[in-house]
Amino acid sequence: MNKRHFLKLAGASIALAPMASMAALDKTNTAGLNDINVLTDITASAKPITVEERRARIEKAQSLMKAQDIAAILIEPGAAMEYFSGIKWWRSERLTALIIPQKGDVAVITPFFEKPSVLESLAIGDDVRVWQEHESPFDAAASILKSRGITSGNIGFENSVRYFVVTGVSRALPNMKIVPAEPVTLGCRMYKTASELALMHKANEVTLRAYEFVFNNLKLGMAQQDVKSLMNTAQQRLGGSGAWCLALFNDASAYPHGTSAAQTIKEGSVILLDSGCSVHGYQSDISRTLVFGKASQKVQDVWHTVREGQNVAFAAAKIGEPAGKVDDAVRQYYASKGYSKDYELPGLSHRTGHGIGMEGHESVNFVRGENTPLKKGMCFSNEPGIYIPGEFGVRLEDCLYMTETGPAYFTEPPESLAKPLGRLKSLPVQVSVLP
Repeated sequence: MNKRHFLKLAGASIALAPMASMAALDKTNTAGLNDINVLTDITASAKPITVEERRARIEKAQSLMKAQDIAAILIEPGAAMEYFSGIKWWRSERLTALIIPQKGDVAVITPFFEKPSVLESLAIGDDVRVWQEHESPFDAAASILKSRGITSGNIGFENSVRYFVVTGVSRALPNMKIVPAEPVTLGCRMYKTASELALMHKANEVTLRAYEFVFNNLKLGMAQQDVKSLMNTAQQRLGGSGAWCLALFNDASAYPHGTSAAQTIKEGSVILLDSGCSVHGYQSDISRTLVFGKASQKVQDVWHTVREGQNVAFAAAKIGEPAGKVDDAVRQYYASKGYSKDYELPGLSHRTGHGIGMEGHESVNFVRGENTPLKKGMCFSNEPGIYIPGEFGVRLEDCLYMTETGPAYFTEPPESLAKPLGRLKSLPVQVSVLP
């Protein structure tokens, strides 16, 4: 089956079949590079988060605030602000913030001249207070809280909130005590609903289909930037936004996050790709390792060890168990194969996986000592790579979500080095609700 026929079939099918052997690809025919036009947007069916769901999020946050004795939380631009309000904004020296009181409606403060732009993405609430250039945004925040009957008690900030914001609010509200907001914000965001999982599923489909296209267009002499550009363009054509790609060839694959040294694809090159995108704000993150041409026995052995490491992690991800036990299980398995049981090389020098959702990296992680119990709706990457300095590295990464009975994959890992793609898993209609 030639490339063009393969891509035609792939574009017509939602279920992704495993790739043919990389060794069997035509490594001299570059015509496939022109086939980017066969990729079309597959995200039309993806449904954005509704106003009703955002309202439920705020109600849950207020319930958690009551339980934690937090009178209000102040949220700066970023994932949490978008999660609750829909506002897509950035951080600058001019404060825009979302305030969620324990009781009453949410409110937004923003510079006067930014209000029309903020309103473009505001999905819930209508209390938007402005401040002029010669005024203090912290006085506006104090005014909002006083209008909700809040002049004392605890006010929550996420640990990413900037120092000048915390100190400014403290001066404007001297009777309020600063406390962490994570019990509220993470208490909501950590557990994904069915609609959130559906968006993550679609983002993973975009990324996996892009991999399929890129695998069919790899050729001798390609540089990292060539492959990155091809991968990002493919994801964009398929409907993903914010596409990104890490491309590591040869001994550079032993660096989990890369090196500045230039690398090109050669016969027998180990190629490690790590890529993702977002659909309506929800992320994918998939890594694949393949060999261009014939793989050495050592590469094959390490690849299969990593693939089994994914199986070990998946089996250890049990409802109610501490997240750290997943990492422990993988390291115990790797130790049985002669690798370090710690974070040393050669071996697994990073955590087994990270939380994922609206951000590529979220709490909680599959890492030693993490005692947070696994619960329905939590989402993680599963990426127990092995890295051998000076030689090569192997990383396979697929994201999973926790159901009532245990983990389920968005994308199923590849079955062998000869078929390095994997496939998209179906997503149950009902997976989780706001717990």
